[in-house]
Amino acid sequence: MESATPAATKADLLSRFFSWAMLAYLAAYLLNNSLVHAAKWPGVAKAFSSEGGWQAWVQILIYAAAFAIAWLYVNRSQRSMRADANTITGINTYLIRSLFWAILFIGLADMAISFLRVEGLLHHVVSEQMVKDLGRPQYRGPTIHMPLLCLGFVLGAFTRTLGFHWFALLIVVAELAIVITRFIFSYEQAFMGDLVRFWYAALFLFASAYTLLQEGHVRVDVFYSGMKERTKGFVNAFGAIAFGITLCWTIIFIGFSGKSAIIYGPLVNFEVSQSGFGMYTKYLMAGFLGVFAITMLIQFVAQFLESCADYRNLPGRRKIATDIAH
Repeated sequence: MESATPAATKADLLSRFFSWAMLAYLAAYLLNNSLVHAAKWPGVAKAFSSEGGWQAWVQILIYAAAFAIAWLYVNRSQRSMRADANTITGINTYLIRSLFWAILFIGLADMAISFLRVEGLLHHVVSEQMVKDLGRPQYRGPTIHMPLLCLGFVLGAFTRTLGFHWFALLIVVAELAIVITRFIFSYEQAFMGDLVRFWYAALFLFASAYTLLQEGHVRVDVFYSGMKERTKGFVNAFGAIAFGITLCWTIIFIGFSGKSAIIYGPLVNFEVSQSGFGMYTKYLMAGFLGVFAITMLIQFVAQFLESCADYRNLPGRRKIATDIAH
């Protein structure tokens, strides 16, 4: 095997550090964002002002530690860019798989509660106080939804399928149930349509990263198909940074900028729809946009590493199934 030149080795090292530093910064940003908006910490920008204090410096150290961990990992691990890309894709796969399980459980549980409430049957199952509590989104979210979200992450560690096809089938079944109950039994409630929208939004936004992995997104191709594989690698690496990663960070920065932001606002307030006895999952659907940006960012980082390896003509190029790719 032909040995890599020192310049190429440095380029590999920098590419790996950029990728892991991007993910480390993402974790540090989300942690610091929670500290600012949930725990009332001052934020990094106030470290040099009288309003900052030790908490602002701790937040700076969080960012510094994130970059330091990324640098130490890259320097101490002798791994190829393709191996790192596979690891990052595996992390993203686990994240998406767990969220699919969580959304499945939350959808079924919230639909059952909404059905019992609208039909006046909930008091036969739980106490009168619990009936009142389940009518408040600030109670149903932390008490019902969050434990099911944690259950999804536990189950995601023991399963090895993303479940896109089964999830799509469940959406069809839920939509079919609306058609049958509406036109045959003249029965329809708000929670039935809420369930379809809840699952439908999750399917499209959560599956976007997997579609990117399989190169299934629409590509406006004028010159790309005629390029050499090495040139395609350069184009994909540049596009992952200039368009993909940049777009994802834009969504994250705007969506989590404050308590009134488009993503963080509904999440922190447990926002629900105005459909009376519908499902209390609207705030989670706002969070889907954040999940989309985060998982796409992670996958674009993996694509960047794969593209850099393609540009260097390194062995182990991943084959894309022709029935999945566009």
